[in-house]
Order: sequence, then C-alpha cells, then structure tokens
Amino acid sequence: MHTSRVVIAIVFMVLIGFSVHARAQATVTDLTGLAWMAGNWSGVQGGVEMEEFWQTPKGNTMLGLHRDVARGRTVSFEFLRIEATPEAIIYWASPRGRPATPFRLIEQKEKRVVFENAKHDFPQRVIYWLGDDGALHAKIEGTMNGKPAAEEWTWRRAAAGY
Repeated sequence: MHTSRVVIAIVFMVLIGFSVHARAQATVTDLTGLAWMAGNWSGVQGGVEMEEFWQTPKGNTMLGLHRDVARGRTVSFEFLRIEATPEAIIYWASPRGRPATPFRLIEQKEKRVVFENAKHDFPQRVIYWLGDDGALHAKIEGTMNGKPAAEEWTWRRAAAGY
C-alpha cells in the first residue's frame, strides 16, 4: 500500500513538471502574438519608397524583408527573421546582406513589441507597433557616438507584390 502511494506521488509530480515546462515553453516560443505584423507594407519618406514584408508565424519563425527604392534604384535592403526558441524570441536583422545581428524580445503588448541588444553599436532597440489607424510603425533607437539617436518609419498595408 505504501509503495503504490509513493509511485502515484512520483508519477503525479512528473506530470506536473511536464505540464509546467510545456506551458512555459509554449509562452516563449509562441509567435502568434506577432501575427499583426504579417503582410505587405509600403510607404514613402523623404522621396524614398519603402517596402516591408512579413510572413505569418509558422514553424517558430516569421521571415521578413525590407527594401528602399529611390529614383528607380534599390538603395538599401535588409533580411529579417523573428525566431522563437525555448529560451527566447529573437529578432535577427541582416542589413545589406551582412551577418545577422540578434535582438532579444524584452517587451510584448497586444500590438507593440520591443527587441534589444544592449551590446550592439547601433541600434540597441528595435520597436514595432500597429497604430490605431492600421499603419505599421518601426523605430530603431539607442546611442551613437555617445549621443541618443533614433530613426522611425511608417508603412500602410499594400497589395501583395513581392
């Protein structure tokens, strides 16, 4: 009788441990809370046509692409990836095809997300949010040459046209 109680108690503790671990892992690796970023986005700023495209979350990733066009020529591009791991959600930025830089998720609200890499030269933070008007906004910020610096973009939903 005593042995069966011990076995039941051990099985119960193991099941609780798996349940808690599965819930914690699902919380960290779930990108569905970022689905509002998905789609084709475009805007014009300072005569530069800006395009940003995000795929819907699938397979623990969201893949993205940014392109700036001025006077009919691509002047800048960036490969983007948001990846969920058991430890964290990471935003990877690869401007102009350079090696990707990781930014760790530090804040997530319903329609706002903040990624940070305090050791990166610039930017140290990447912020996305969806405005009440349906526009997608992005901001990079941090310090450059010891001074606060920031850049901001705004895009509207565009027709599919990768």
